[in-house]
Amino acid sequence: MSRIGKKPVPVPAGVTASIENGVLSVKGPKGTLTLTLRDEISYGVEEGSILVKPANDTKQARAFWGMQRTLVDNLVTGVTQGYTKVLEITGVGYRANAQGKNLKLQLGYSHDVDYSVPEGIEIKTPDNTTIEISGIDKQKVGQVAAEIRKWRKPEPYKGKGIKYRGEFIFRKEGKKK
Repeated sequence: MSRIGKKPVPVPAGVTASIENGVLSVKGPKGTLTLTLRDEISYGVEEGSILVKPANDTKQARAFWGMQRTLVDNLVTGVTQGYTKVLEITGVGYRANAQGKNLKLQLGYSHDVDYSVPEGIEIKTPDNTTIEISGIDKQKVGQVAAEIRKWRKPEPYKGKGIKYRGEFIFRKEGKKK
């Protein structure tokens, strides 16, 4: 039995949820998100909560149960609070600058890296070594953060590169004489 799946997803005031044609729509103050529903899972919208239960007792239905409940919870959290990931840049001469719908990165290459920001994502650079990525879709925010980090992953000797805030970089000792 899924411990996560048993809990109903609370729907706060100001958020509406509806199921139509196999799609769950959640509308809140920050926008609208949708989720395509699985056949193995039954969904129920009640006052103040969304219930997620397996439709039958198959192994596949039980496997999807907890994950589908978490995806529904992510929709509700996204339209109420939104999601934010913060990247930190470490390295001499490494910097970032948000210019409208583009992010210009200087990461020690012979050229600047220009990253175009996808729809529904907002990128801010409070200073030139911090990048704040925010949006209502958790998957999209994480994907954008991973794509930006991919340009220069942190290396273990000096720690130069782009890392998530709070991420621990395992440091190695350099050569010895």
